[in-house]
Amino acid sequence: MRHFDEQLEELFKRIVMMGSMVESMIHTALRIYEEGNESLAAECFSREQKVNAIQVEVDETAIRLTTLQQPVARDARFLFMASRIGGELERIADQAINICQNSHHALGGQRIAPLVDLSIMGNVVQAMVRSSLSAMSQRDCALADGVLEQEEQVDAFRDQIFRVVLTHMMADPRKIQQGMSLILIARNLERIGDHATNIAEEVIYWIQGRDVRHKRGMPSPPEQAEDPLISSNGDART
Repeated sequence: MRHFDEQLEELFKRIVMMGSMVESMIHTALRIYEEGNESLAAECFSREQKVNAIQVEVDETAIRLTTLQQPVARDARFLFMASRIGGELERIADQAINICQNSHHALGGQRIAPLVDLSIMGNVVQAMVRSSLSAMSQRDCALADGVLEQEEQVDAFRDQIFRVVLTHMMADPRKIQQGMSLILIARNLERIGDHATNIAEEVIYWIQGRDVRHKRGMPSPPEQAEDPLISSNGDART
């Protein structure tokens, strides 16, 4: 049993390492856009390869431990969470690479004035990823719940950026290519926010066994209409 616990702890450390790499990739990708320094892209591409390798390792370890040890309760949930979070982090890394690539086009041609909202959106998304990973490390569901509440804020930033960029594109067709690249960067950031939200959901499931997926923003079930043949106290009416 002790050996199994050590294996779980090692798997946890691999996910934390993967998360640290992904956070660094987001930060670097945004610097490329904000500073116009495309030489930083090589760093992102190098780290993506490492993230991909760790994800494969995490998946293989989770499957092996689940098959051989047949864990129950929280240990079983941890192994499911480890595999899913590894997948979310790999997708965040992909979005960071997309930001690097889209920044190349956003920085060229007829420039659109720097979008303050894009930088703020980037900061919010980075904070979401950081908080979701901290929630995992600290076993803190309150922190994970806080991440879920930020998703709508990110969507609002995306919509605002779309409106501003489209206005520039309609006013000056020379800015269409750059404008499309900025819209794609906003979309990349939105997707990173979605993945951070998914990580937070997995943490809540791991710690509390509470599945909160697909439940946010759902309308309350409609009140059942009173049956005219049944009185308010449940007796049949005559």
